[in-house]
Amino acid sequence: MLVGTLISLAFVPWLLLKAWILPLPATIQIQLDEAISHGFDGIVVYVDQADTPPAFYSAGWHDREQQIPADPKALFKIGSINKLYVAVAITKLIHNNSLSLDKTLADYFPELMGTIDNADSISLKMMVQHRSGIPNYTDSPNYWSYPVRSYQDTLELIQDVPSNFAPDSDYEYSNTNYLLLAKLIEKTTGKTKFEYIQEHILIPLNLHNTFGSLSDVNMANLMGGYHLDVEENIKTVDYGTMLATAEDVGIFLRALNDGSVFKEGEKQIYSSIYHYEHGGWVPGYQSQANYYPDIDTVVIQFNNTTDSELYYWNLSQIIFSRIEKILINNQSE
Repeated sequence: MLVGTLISLAFVPWLLLKAWILPLPATIQIQLDEAISHGFDGIVVYVDQADTPPAFYSAGWHDREQQIPADPKALFKIGSINKLYVAVAITKLIHNNSLSLDKTLADYFPELMGTIDNADSISLKMMVQHRSGIPNYTDSPNYWSYPVRSYQDTLELIQDVPSNFAPDSDYEYSNTNYLLLAKLIEKTTGKTKFEYIQEHILIPLNLHNTFGSLSDVNMANLMGGYHLDVEENIKTVDYGTMLATAEDVGIFLRALNDGSVFKEGEKQIYSSIYHYEHGGWVPGYQSQANYYPDIDTVVIQFNNTTDSELYYWNLSQIIFSRIEKILINNQSE
């Protein structure tokens, strides 16, 4: 029993436990410096508290090899945070009657009948809410090592793969839902997903540091990305994600939560279909965007260190929760 206990202790994530139980620092900056000591290469945090100028924090490296310090206004690959933007875009198209929540995948993509299970029973609302049962293409073997870029090649990864559950009978996060929603925006508007988002969300909010692809940015402004057991900076690897500064994401998230991103009648639709905060993960980049109504505060956190077992993801969530506690403590003083 003693030997068994000692062996099991070897697998306890001691650093996660340490990060959780350490005394809470008095400031966010001290917390970020502590996070770097836990193994992150770099971290950026943006805080927007009501009636207070936004605050910017950073620690560690923007570029580890060149020893360039982390820049709180650097660009970052925001991963699945982009789903918030897509859900807003879908909301706007529903509101102007270009789309219907009740129409099915087969209504919008009749060519997918026979290659995606239950295409005639999966509604647009189910896709937005990840209740479609459509398999997640990023779960395909070795996807992150050999990502595909085109819509058709990506879709083929899950075509003719059995559904994970009957439509609307369960919930399972699937990037395939949002691949299809992005294509639907294009099919409906004649614009790419990002062009539509830019016209109807970014420009009205005066956001000029949000981009649709790597080809649109100055690569020197993009924070380096590091993945465990990969020696080199992987920021040039293109996973097709949107890129933005923490400030741009924070301004968008504030507008999403206070309703200023919407026209009259749109927020009610959005509230019935999707969330008001989100995380994002692609190799080398993990992000979190949250709004805390009790303290009327937006917090955006970017970390540029990842691993396949999501150890660093769990660590980043601990850091994020501690930042929230610091903010609450500071407001109560």
